[in-house]
Amino acid sequence: MPKAKGANKRKKFNYSTNRRKLKTKAVKAAAPRIECAQLRNAWNEKKSVSQNLAEMGLAFDPNKALPVLRKKAAPMEIDPSEASGALVKKPYVVNALVAEASLPEKDTHSISRDMIEYVQYMIKHHRDNYKEMAKDEKNYYQDTPKQIRRKVELYKRYHPQECEAFMQSLNQKKMDLS
Repeated sequence: MPKAKGANKRKKFNYSTNRRKLKTKAVKAAAPRIECAQLRNAWNEKKSVSQNLAEMGLAFDPNKALPVLRKKAAPMEIDPSEASGALVKKPYVVNALVAEASLPEKDTHSISRDMIEYVQYMIKHHRDNYKEMAKDEKNYYQDTPKQIRRKVELYKRYHPQECEAFMQSLNQKKMDLS
């Protein structure tokens, strides 16, 4: 079988490329991207990982940062101010991390719009009768009464204001009909 057309060609050295720039570019591309914005902004490429973390006031090795006291050895008096040892040159990194960690966690629990409409339809037509809900023609997935009850409870837990407003509107319609 014949070889490809350029396979026998001799490689030539390219004198016009800057090898130092190529190496730094390759090292940068191979280095992992730091996801944390605070660490990425304070990071110094010319220093090692342990030096960078020490400047920020973070620990590279947790075993050295918080030594475990042996039960056999006599308990030592450890002063927290002496344990840090190194001078923290970039305290703003730790402050930013603490501020970010103290923010309240966003509640991301929700159910789909289709599920909300399904539950509202079932409540509107059957109120609390889960057996009738299971027999309803809109019960496409053939949910059992317990499964439907769980879906209604999820709706009430994740969207309490919307559920309360919906129930009040149902009661209002019932009062208007009476």
